[in-house]
Amino acid sequence: MSDPSNPLADWKRRGLIAQVTASALDQAMAGGNLTGYIGFDPTAASLHVGNLLPILMLVRLQRAGHRPIALVGGGTGLIGDPSGKDDERQLLDVERLEANSVTMRAQLERFLDFSGERGAIMLNNLEWLSELNLIEFLRDVGKHFSVNSMIARESVKRRLEGREHGISYTEFSYSLMQAYDYLELYDRHDCTLQMGGSDQWGNIVAGADLIRRERSTEVHGLTHPLLSRSDGKKFGKSEQGNVWLDAEQTTPFEFYQFWINTTDDDVGSYLKFFTFLAVDEIDSIVAAAAERPEAREPQKLLASELTRLVHGDDALAQVERVTNVLFGGGDLRQLDASGLRQAFSTSPRIRMTHEELSNGVALTEALVRASLASSKGRARTDISSGAISVNHALESDVHRRLGTSDLLAGAFVVLRRGKKTYCLVEVGDGSGDAGSAATSTDPESAD
Repeated sequence: MSDPSNPLADWKRRGLIAQVTASALDQAMAGGNLTGYIGFDPTAASLHVGNLLPILMLVRLQRAGHRPIALVGGGTGLIGDPSGKDDERQLLDVERLEANSVTMRAQLERFLDFSGERGAIMLNNLEWLSELNLIEFLRDVGKHFSVNSMIARESVKRRLEGREHGISYTEFSYSLMQAYDYLELYDRHDCTLQMGGSDQWGNIVAGADLIRRERSTEVHGLTHPLLSRSDGKKFGKSEQGNVWLDAEQTTPFEFYQFWINTTDDDVGSYLKFFTFLAVDEIDSIVAAAAERPEAREPQKLLASELTRLVHGDDALAQVERVTNVLFGGGDLRQLDASGLRQAFSTSPRIRMTHEELSNGVALTEALVRASLASSKGRARTDISSGAISVNHALESDVHRRLGTSDLLAGAFVVLRRGKKTYCLVEVGDGSGDAGSAATSTDPESAD
């Protein structure tokens, strides 16, 4: 375990520090109750796995005995940060940003302790930015900023050189807004540490400089690396798009599978970044896995730790049941309705009524409706050749009819062609075929 009085040493071992100001941050942390903050962009209805690293930086800060502030950019979100962006962002209205902030608070409460005198704080910078007087702001704050140094920043320079993109004055002014946030948090909560991704370094330094000039005191800044994948693909993306922390947008099973599919080259770093396991323990686990990489033990550990952290023990238990059934040869009847929906959340689906199933539906007809066969003749050929399964059981009878006895959890039938092309038949009171054409979909992990 790391030394709570010296968390920076542990963070360095984990590779969590990209840049740190010259001020003696390690001494400040060892000296007592420091307050530090990270800003979060509320432009989406949910946080995603790309937010996990900054969230966990705040958790690590709190576990070391310090006070974390999660700052929602309700004001700066109306402006837009050019860092890491090639295009001007689509700005949201105040109502949407406020709704997203409420969701964000609920998600952050899973990780941070907001109780007690030194509990975490969540603030919205719209509170003070909306009250700014432009003339006073330019006179008192703007005077400290050199346009030359602002233009020299990589995030701005890239946009200025891209003739088709450019940068608006709105986004160009973002750095001043963020620097002012740091000053406000220093005045209101004695906040002396700002953290963020390495693309925020210029903004963080600007805030520290503003406090030094205005309050004649030294404060601290620290950045963590921007996450990337060794295979060149963007971190935080799956085949279905962003991996969200909201279970309604990304099911716990999909979330678990995202981490299971981590490459061997990345899994050691991710265990250090995203879990609280000791670094020596992680190194031992990764080294042992090199002898049996096909077992993917580090990936399973990573997926379990993060699914438990984000979605809880009950969700992890269900995900493990689903995983065992799908990939361990278990019986689909072991899964409840929620587990089945998660297991086949990315698979096409069609609908049938209870009345249809009570009367019996020819399997050949069901396969055509599910787009698993182009015709009934093709369906009969596939059944005869052993390419079709019903609820994971191979079917060889071309005269087979689906009935209510085939229902899983009282509402589903799983059809499969070959090894990986699924369709979920959802049985309810509606009528007709509400599904989309079945496509090759592989819910299986990289095992």
